[in-house]
Parts: sequence; structure tokens; C-alpha cells
Amino acid sequence: MSLESSRAAAALALLLAGGPAIADLQVAVGATSESTVALKVEIDRAFPLASLPPGLDLRLATGLLLLSSEEQEGNAALLLSPALRWTFAGDRELFLEGGIGAALFLKTRVEARNLSTAFQFEDRLAVGMPWANGELSLALTHYSNAGIKRPNDGFETLTLGYRFPL
Repeated sequence: MSLESSRAAAALALLLAGGPAIADLQVAVGATSESTVALKVEIDRAFPLASLPPGLDLRLATGLLLLSSEEQEGNAALLLSPALRWTFAGDRELFLEGGIGAALFLKTRVEARNLSTAFQFEDRLAVGMPWANGELSLALTHYSNAGIKRPNDGFETLTLGYRFPL
């Protein structure tokens, strides 16, 4: 196990141990725009927004993004991901989530992409629905430093995730 993998595993253990008592765990797998395998593990919590329309909630998540690579050592990032969720009325309770968060990467490269900075913004859009005892979702996420430093070779991930109560 590499030093980066050990650090990522230790950070995940701390997140799981220190997570809120009433929270959800989400595990998502997918790929980046560079065809790198992506694994995302997050702990999140929903906060109802009583003063806003019914069906609108705030979700706050923290976790890890792990990226593997055949060409070079992988990469990992600590994530802080707020998102607004709109749950549509009806029997299926379909939802749409969107948010802008932050990621702190261990390295400033993902395959051929030069991120320039370890800090990256995380723009995410997801759709999902309840499934079994949790939720199934499909998310498109863009990572970029928003031009803080050049080059700004951002990348995307497309992931399929399952969220369930802890």
C-alpha cells in the first residue's frame, strides 16, 4: 500500500469515526474524463429548509475521492460537498441535487491533466431515487481551480452511487 493510499485510508477512518450520529454513507464508483477509475466515499447529512418550499433540502457531505491509474500512481482528494436537493412530489420521490463544493487533492495531476493547484472546486449535478433501503443516484462532477492558477486542466467524473443510513 502506498503512502498516499495509507493517508487516504486513515482520513476515511477518521471521517467514519467522527461522523454525525444521524448520517448517511454514500459509496459511488465511476470514471473520470481521462478514463481513470473513480471511487467516492462520503458521509452526509440532510438539513430540512423549513422556510423554503417543501421538497427542498440542504445536504452537507464530507469524504474522499480515490482515483486509480495504470500509467502513474493514483490520486486522492478530501471533499466538502454542500448540495441543494429538490425532491419531486409523487410516488417515486425522484430527486435532483446540485452544488458547488471544494476538494483538496494530494497531487496536482490526474493522468495527463495538470490541475496546477491542490485546491479544486467541485461542481456537481445528480439525479436519483429511493431504492431498497437507500437511494440510487447518477452524478456528473466537474473539478477545476476556476482559473486561480494556470494551467487549469479540470476534469469530470461520472459516478453511480448508493446512499444508505448509518
